[in-house]
Amino acid sequence: MTAHAARGVLYVHSSPSALCPHIEWAAGRALGRAVNFTWEIQPVLKGAQRTEFFWNGPQGTGARLATALRGWEHLRYEVTEDAGLGTDGGRWMHTPDLGIFFVQTDTAGNTVVAEDRIRYAMEVAGSNPLELQRELRLALGQAWDDELEPFRHAHDDTSVIWLHKVG
Repeated sequence: MTAHAARGVLYVHSSPSALCPHIEWAAGRALGRAVNFTWEIQPVLKGAQRTEFFWNGPQGTGARLATALRGWEHLRYEVTEDAGLGTDGGRWMHTPDLGIFFVQTDTAGNTVVAEDRIRYAMEVAGSNPLELQRELRLALGQAWDDELEPFRHAHDDTSVIWLHKVG
């Protein structure tokens, strides 16, 4: 039986410069081939680098990449694996403070929250709408999105506007 082909993107949002070669080595090992990334300065965090790498490999490569980079201090990254014919996609997000989070994605890249997870959120929340909101935000990985968002948009050609409290 042949493995289904998969593709996705590795986004290293911030890495200490000294860690960059080690990230390439770990990603290459997960992909089964040597890789060379094009690193750029991450303007949000002094001394940090960022890169994006489009990958192809057998189904499950996204999980292998996320696992290879998991647990390294000061590293923020995301790995996506696109959904394919008969297969779900996935997104792994990692931050130093929160650790790793996985969510299933559909063919359009939307987050998919399983019925059982929604039922659990409703059960835990009872009649408390604020608790339901908290549980659904947790199921969606909102804390990871919130922490990674400034790093996602901090390109050399984009000016970052910090909004501390609006409204």
